[in-house]
Amino acid sequence: MNEAATNLAILLWACDPDDPVRLATPFFHASAAAAMGAQVEVYFTARSVLLLEPGVAESLYAATDRRKSIHGYMREALAHGARFFVCGDALAAHGLSHDVLAPQAAELAGAVSFIDRVMDPGWRTLTY
Repeated sequence: MNEAATNLAILLWACDPDDPVRLATPFFHASAAAAMGAQVEVYFTARSVLLLEPGVAESLYAATDRRKSIHGYMREALAHGARFFVCGDALAAHGLSHDVLAPQAAELAGAVSFIDRVMDPGWRTLTY
């Protein structure tokens, strides 16, 4: 791994529960980076915050074989050490409150936190 940047911040901006085919990859990448020893942060914004509503990710599958739900990919990323952050403004825009979200969305962080990672030379970023 590149010594100059050993951490990864992932922004879920266009990850829409209405298009589950695109939802597994960011969590798969989060798992891979965390397994390689990187500190990984996943930022949920826009419609991706809906994935943190209880029952939503559990009912979504990226493939027709339905072997693993999106929630399964999310659990794997968490098990490898990724941390999930949710944007408070995005929650409000979708009529959600932080206290009804799945327990893995324990931390609130938004644009300023993600931009801080973008500007930090020790971090790489991906946007989905």
